[in-house]
Amino acid sequence: MLLKEACVENFTNIPAALQAGAKRIELNDNLTVGGTTVSRGVMAEATRYVHENDASVVAMIRPRGGNFVYSDTELKIMEADLFVAQELGVDAVTFGALTQDGWLDEEAMENLIAASAGMTVVMHMAFDAIPEAKQAAAIDWLAAHDVSRILTHGGPLTESIEATTPHLKELVTLAQGKLEILPGGGITAANVEAVTAAIGVNQAHGTKIVTIA
Repeated sequence: MLLKEACVENFTNIPAALQAGAKRIELNDNLTVGGTTVSRGVMAEATRYVHENDASVVAMIRPRGGNFVYSDTELKIMEADLFVAQELGVDAVTFGALTQDGWLDEEAMENLIAASAGMTVVMHMAFDAIPEAKQAAAIDWLAAHDVSRILTHGGPLTESIEATTPHLKELVTLAQGKLEILPGGGITAANVEAVTAAIGVNQAHGTKIVTIA
């Protein structure tokens, strides 16, 4: 069974996405910058609606667009948003914090993971900013710290999903038995079945993963 995770901006398209076959919703604001955290009101209503329709919701935890190197104040904001998500019954949260030299910000990630207690933790496409030579070690670190899933394009978003498929297959092999690889970026309702078959996964993510009339 192929699980389609629809990446949406606020509540507007959630009913149509679920109707079109999405079984998981990644909830964002500001998709033009790659997604940031929605308001409490949006998160509450989206979670209620998604659960009533037998699907699950993933909340983006990101205080701004741009890079993934965060100040102490930004990390406090992210922790506060994680507590809100927890309070509202969100199923999963997605975030990523890096150091200036392109490695996981281990202290920040440990604190954010601790604040996510009871929710599934997903590392988002900040993973793709980690040099490929360090990605195997990053998978091991994330798996050891209870991260369940990595959302990745397998390379820069300027490259097509077809071009990054070989690396995505490598990541699936590296992650086997440790955590799940969720491909995203350039995956649409038209190519999702071919892409997931080529990579060897049964789930995919995208803003156009289902056709919304």
